Amino acid sequence: MSSSIGRVLIVAGSDSGGGAGIQADIKTVTALGGFAMTAVTAITVQNTLGVTGVHGVPLDIVAAQIESVVTDLGVDAVKTGMLGTAATVEVVAQALARFAPDTPRIVDPVMVAKGGHPLLEPDAVVAVVAHMIPGAALVTPNAPEAERLTGLPVANLDGQRAAAERLVELGARAALVKGGHLDGDILRDVLVTADGRTLVVEGPRIATRATHGTGCTYASAIAAFVARGADLETAIRSAHAYLAEAIRRAPGLGAGHGPLAHGWPFADGGR
Repeated sequence: MSSSIGRVLIVAGSDSGGGAGIQADIKTVTALGGFAMTAVTAITVQNTLGVTGVHGVPLDIVAAQIESVVTDLGVDAVKTGMLGTAATVEVVAQALARFAPDTPRIVDPVMVAKGGHPLLEPDAVVAVVAHMIPGAALVTPNAPEAERLTGLPVANLDGQRAAAERLVELGARAALVKGGHLDGDILRDVLVTADGRTLVVEGPRIATRATHGTGCTYASAIAAFVARGADLETAIRSAHAYLAEAIRRAPGLGAGHGPLAHGWPFADGGR
C-alpha cells in the first residue's frame, strides 16, 4: 500500500553540523511534503570545516532500524547515503532485499566529505558496485565518485554520459552523473536510463561557499518526489530546482563549506 504523503526511508550517517547526512535528508524530505524515516549507519563529528570523527552503528542495529520502520510505517522510496564499510553495505542490501524488495532505491554513493575526509572504505566501493547498484532505481554519483565506481575518466559531458551508461550496465535502472565538480560556468547533470533515454539537466554555477550537503540534498529531494508518485525525470528536474534555490538562499553559517537553506519552501510561502 502506498501513501500519498510519500514515505522515504533514509539509510545514511548523521552529521552533527546539520548540513549533510541524515539531518539534511530529513529537512529536505519534510520541506517537500514527504515523511522522513531513518536508519542511521554512523555518527560523525563534523561541522562546516570538516569531519573529525566517525563512529559506526552496530550492524544488527542498522538492520533492525530498517526492519522496524518498513514493517510498521511502510515505505514508498529508499534513499541511501553514507554506508562507510563493506559490512554495512552488505547488511543494508540484505535488509532492503528482505523488507523492501520492490521499493525504488535512490543510491547516493557517498565517498568523501566536502572537507576531504573519506566516508567510504576502499573495499566498500567494491561492495557498493556488487550490492547497491544492481536494481537501484537511480544512482547519483558526482564526477569523482563515478570515476571510482566505473574506472572511467569523467572530465566532461561525454565522460559523464559514458560513466552513466556503465553504471546502467552494472545493473542500475538509471544513473545520474552530476557535474558540480567539473569546470565551467554551466553545470550539467547527465541521466541515462536502462531503456536508453538520456536527459541533461543544466544550470548556472552559483558563486558560493555554501555547498555542504548538496549531494545528500539532491538525492533526498529526488527520493521525496519519487515517493509522492513523480516519474524519474520529473523528480530529477524538480529536485534540481529545489537544490538550486536552497543554495541561493543559504544562511551563511559556519567558517567553511556552509549549509543550505533546506526549508526555503516554508519561507514567505516559498516565494
